[in-house]
Amino acid sequence: MLNKIITLTCLSFISIYFPKATHAASSNIELMTQNWPFNGIFGRFDNSSLKRGFKVYREVCAGCHGIRHVAYRDLEDIGFTKDEIKVIAADYEIIDGPNDEGEMFEREAKPSDKFVEPYTNDKEARFANNGSYPPDLSLIVKARNGGADYIYSLLNGYKDYPEDFEASEGMYYNEFYPGNQIAMPSPIMDDIIEFDDGTEATLNQLSKDVTSFLAWTAEPELEKRKSLGLKTIFFLVLLTIMLLGVKRKVWKDVD
Repeated sequence: MLNKIITLTCLSFISIYFPKATHAASSNIELMTQNWPFNGIFGRFDNSSLKRGFKVYREVCAGCHGIRHVAYRDLEDIGFTKDEIKVIAADYEIIDGPNDEGEMFEREAKPSDKFVEPYTNDKEARFANNGSYPPDLSLIVKARNGGADYIYSLLNGYKDYPEDFEASEGMYYNEFYPGNQIAMPSPIMDDIIEFDDGTEATLNQLSKDVTSFLAWTAEPELEKRKSLGLKTIFFLVLLTIMLLGVKRKVWKDVD
């Protein structure tokens, strides 16, 4: 019985802190690893970084990439007030309906709505991007081998083509992208935006913040999951100690 409890404790730890990944095939490229604050058992998101990352996404990335699994009201979890969220949502138009006359209509987005997609369909998205489809970024950190380190590396990996490299038309060189050719031009550069909190908007800082934001969109329940996990592990350890004490008391008189 005691062994089963110990095994259950270990399995609970693994399932809580190491959920099943959905990464693509592994790569031999050595990524630019970072000390992300949300990694580890006690890891937590830095809300200041998430808010800066949201600004990078909103002003730079949102023109091509959606985050369809995130609702505007979810931004409250990273420090935005309800009034701020209403203002953010009101900047977007959404197709709703039908109305009483059976017609679709446009209205301002509400906090309860999911983020409005930049394109109405896949064909429009490909046409606007020279045939390449810009992926949704909601789960991109979970969907790429290397996770946050891969996204960070990709944003910092744009270089000029080497002299002996046979470049394809309309493609850009990136040392971390498979095949080293990517259809997306470098989306960020130093001082492309201005942060509200005065943080210097270097390429490194922009990359870190938007990657942190995308890590949050991929796993917004991370902090709650870890908090629940710690409570569960504490309970199981306490239960194990109690059962061990009961075992010793029951069998103390047996030779």
